[in-house]
Amino acid sequence: MSPERQSHVDLAGLTGDPDTNGPNAARMYDYYLGGSANFAVDRAAAEEQIATLPSVATTARANRAFLGRAVRLCLDLGVNQFLDLGSGVPTVGNVHEIAHQIDPTARIAYVDREPIAVAHARRLLRDEPRVSVTQADLTAPRTVLTAPGVTELLDFTRPVAVLAISVLHFVRDEQDPAAILATYRDACVSGSVLALSHTTIENLAPATVDRGLAIYQRTSTPVIPRPLSAAPALLTGYEVLEPGPVRVTAWRPDVDPDASEPVANTWAAFGILP
Repeated sequence: MSPERQSHVDLAGLTGDPDTNGPNAARMYDYYLGGSANFAVDRAAAEEQIATLPSVATTARANRAFLGRAVRLCLDLGVNQFLDLGSGVPTVGNVHEIAHQIDPTARIAYVDREPIAVAHARRLLRDEPRVSVTQADLTAPRTVLTAPGVTELLDFTRPVAVLAISVLHFVRDEQDPAAILATYRDACVSGSVLALSHTTIENLAPATVDRGLAIYQRTSTPVIPRPLSAAPALLTGYEVLEPGPVRVTAWRPDVDPDASEPVANTWAAFGILP
């Protein structure tokens, strides 16, 4: 079943001439979460994906819930600076909303390469002095780490939480996602955090996988699922907290997963830099 819809924002007014030649993964994700920053082409592809793989909407909600748990744990650990990579289109439950409910002094640097996501975020967050929005590609970590929106907001002499939530499956193997994360890790001091979640196709029927991946092949960011066994390489250098890399709904859930919903096809993990 499709998520409840919000009124659509004026996306053309945000960017002048947004690209609607094909669906966009960030805007499709916004649609799964019930957001309003998407076009008809995104909604059509998202509905096709939901019909092919009903768990996709469940997974989006599970990722958003994991993000909330991870942010709260960071604050419990005394980490109140966040670098949110591939932050996507702003919607309910973003990092700053969660963090500022607990610590109004928390600082959040959002990073995304998608123009709509960035423009929408900048409009919504223009009055938030402890939040920045940078248009950059997370696969260019040195560019991200030297961007004014990051360097002028975050203090890397203190612990920083690097968030890579439901985004690394858009990074190709030849781009070396482990090396990319290592660059961010090396910019951080002891006590810093990495929280990540990642799409997997384990336990899915091959035909379903083929149809689902084909839909994302029509976007500018095809999906590269990775198994749970890929987690250790991505978390190199971190002390991984219990329960370790597990299915996202099993990572320290606030409530037991709803057995009536499709299983979320994503794993999650959380590590601390010693």
